[in-house]
Amino acid sequence: MVAISNINRSKIKRYLEKFIDELVNEYKGREIVKPDSASEYLSRRSSQGELKPFQASLIPPKLIRINQFERGLSTRLGNSIEECARIIAQDYYPTVHRGYDITAQVSITAFAEAERQKEQYESAAKGGQAKPSFEEMITAMLNARRSDDLEEKQVRADLYIQTDDGRELIFEIKSPKPNKGQCLEILQRLLRFHLLRGDNSAQVQAYYAMPYNPYGSTKADYKWSQALNYLPFEETVVIGQNFWSILGGETTYEELLEIYLEVGHDKSKSMLDSLAFGF
Repeated sequence: MVAISNINRSKIKRYLEKFIDELVNEYKGREIVKPDSASEYLSRRSSQGELKPFQASLIPPKLIRINQFERGLSTRLGNSIEECARIIAQDYYPTVHRGYDITAQVSITAFAEAERQKEQYESAAKGGQAKPSFEEMITAMLNARRSDDLEEKQVRADLYIQTDDGRELIFEIKSPKPNKGQCLEILQRLLRFHLLRGDNSAQVQAYYAMPYNPYGSTKADYKWSQALNYLPFEETVVIGQNFWSILGGETTYEELLEIYLEVGHDKSKSMLDSLAFGF
C-alpha cells in the first residue's frame, strides 16, 4: 500500500512544477555581464554587496546565473517541503495546518522561565555539564506559572497536526545544519508551545523536524555538533525517515523523493534552456 495517494501525488507534482517555473522565471532574466577588463569591473557598484571580482573573472556568466538559481532554490526549498508535508498529512489526520498560530493567555513569569531554561541549557552545553532533559525544562516552566500575571501570547508553528484522539503534533521544520543560535531559538519555541497549552501540555508533542539527514539514513548517523550539543536531540528532533513516517507512514519519504526526481527530470531541459541558453 502506498503512503502518498494518486490524488496527492498529482497535487505535489503540480505544486513542485509551479515552484520550479516561478523560480526559473525569476532568475532567467538576470543579466550577468562578463567583465571587459579588471578596471571596468572594479569601477562597478552594488547596493546589495554582490560584487565578486575573482569569481566573475573566471566563471562564464551563464554558470553564475545557474549558481545563483541553485542558491535561491536552496533558500526557498523549505517552503516546498512544508507544503508537501501538509498535503501528505491531510490524508492521515483530521486537522492539519501550515503556518499555524497558537494563542493563549499565559503567565508572564512562566514565559520568562522558558527563557531562563534555555539560558541554563546553553550554559550547561558550553560548560560540558549535565544538561536537563526537555521534560525537566517543561516541568520547571509550568511550575513557574502564576494566575495574577496573565498576558496573551502567540507562537507560530510551521506545521500543526491534531490527531483523532486529540493529541497535538507541532513541528518546526528547519535546516539539518543549524547554528548554535538557531538551535537555542527553536528550543525556546518548543518550550513555549507547551506553555501555551498549559494543563494540556501532556497532549502536545513538539518537534524540531529536519526533513533530511545529510549524514546518512538513520538518526544515529547524524553528526552536526551544534544540534547535538545545543538541543535535547533525542527528545525533540525528528530527522529524515523519522519525520516523514509520522506524517504518512514508512514509505512516505521514499515516495516523496520519487516525485521530486520525476519533476526534476521533467524540468531539467527547460531549466537549462532558460538559465544557460536564454530560451
